[in-house]
Amino acid sequence: MEKDRESDSDLTAQVGTESGEGSTDRIEDAKASQATETRVPAPPGPPNMSDIPDGGLDAWLQVLGAFVIMTATWGLVNTFGVFQTYYETKLLSSSSSSQISWIGSLQGALLMLGGLVSGPLFDAGHFRALISVGLFMVLFGIFMTSLCYTYWQVLLAQGVCVGLGCGLLFLPSTAIMSQYFARRRGLVIGLQSIGSPVGGIVFPIIFSRLEPRIGFGWATRVIAFILLALSVVPLIFMRPRVAPPRRHRAIIDTTALHDPAFVTFSLSGLFSFMGLYVPFFYLQLWALRGGVATPDFSAYLVTLLNAGSVFGRILPNFAADHLGSMNVLAFTTLGAGVLALGWFGVRDLGGTVVFALLFGFFNGGVTSLPPNAIVSLTPDMARLGTRMGMVFALVGLAVLVGTPIAGAILRGGEDDAAWRGLIAFSAATLLVGGIGYSVTQGLHWRQVRRRKEG
Repeated sequence: MEKDRESDSDLTAQVGTESGEGSTDRIEDAKASQATETRVPAPPGPPNMSDIPDGGLDAWLQVLGAFVIMTATWGLVNTFGVFQTYYETKLLSSSSSSQISWIGSLQGALLMLGGLVSGPLFDAGHFRALISVGLFMVLFGIFMTSLCYTYWQVLLAQGVCVGLGCGLLFLPSTAIMSQYFARRRGLVIGLQSIGSPVGGIVFPIIFSRLEPRIGFGWATRVIAFILLALSVVPLIFMRPRVAPPRRHRAIIDTTALHDPAFVTFSLSGLFSFMGLYVPFFYLQLWALRGGVATPDFSAYLVTLLNAGSVFGRILPNFAADHLGSMNVLAFTTLGAGVLALGWFGVRDLGGTVVFALLFGFFNGGVTSLPPNAIVSLTPDMARLGTRMGMVFALVGLAVLVGTPIAGAILRGGEDDAAWRGLIAFSAATLLVGGIGYSVTQGLHWRQVRRRKEG
């Protein structure tokens, strides 16, 4: 049993959350998987669970460093709504909504897809190099964005350079938590993930308040200088406590392709994340074009979305410990879909504010619960990291194409029918995803029952 614990601890060190942004869940079919699992000697590397400090100054400094990295990665992704509005109305007004959305969606997609590279490099012991190179690319990309004047310049700087840097940072910064925390791991992963909505709250306010006064270039550089100062924390304090095991990890688990529950879960994630970020990218522009909010207040709608997400990352994960991650994930995804339908009926500023807060709450659950749910769908814990990487890659593709599809539906944003099409796209994909998660739970229960009977 002790070897099993070591193996689980080691596997947890390979993967992160946010869309990978959650905590480990109780494994519903643990007894069934243990009956079929072949026990092998645990590879050297991670210490015994009893040796993990589970606290202390060094451990909490890792949490602080990971909080900063979440601010510099998902915080920037959640901020893109204010850049989308600025680019459409001023800097890149000759480009379509769909073209501009590719910038933000590419940034978010590369953040997720980067785990396929950063995961094995983390396993090989290159944590410090990943953090250093990742932070440099994020900062360099933001500074270069402040100097851009054309669409392709912004796409390469903010979309590609910042996105690649985020991809190198995200997974390792969360995976290292397992070397410092065991019993409190869920708590600390939840705490560090709050850096995402905090960045999404602060950066839009900074940009919207400074851009009219000092211009786009310096408003963007202020955000970059803030992140430059914060980067000192992870660069100085974050470091692995033990040497990770040097072993190869498969990118694709072919057995997962024959698992109905896992396939259904993956397709549900594809649909859910395809429409999940549409309000984050377009709510501010919708409020401006419809005369619902003034230019000064409209930027705060992105802030309100992220403010709701703070609570959505805490309460649903707490409920998942008692009700099961898949059940809560299906509920939050369906809730987000129903709220997206409610967007049709929003007509005034008060309704828009309520919608932003509530949708942000359900968004927090949809983005933070999937990693916990994947654990319950993995009967062989030796394949956990591979299966997470497969789901993250598919979700990354969904983030990549989702908002550009919404932009293509919009076609300029002056036609009310186009806006209704955009809202319908977001609501439909979320509802399909929520129904899919419910079906996944039913298939999983059937599989668990068959293992117990067999």
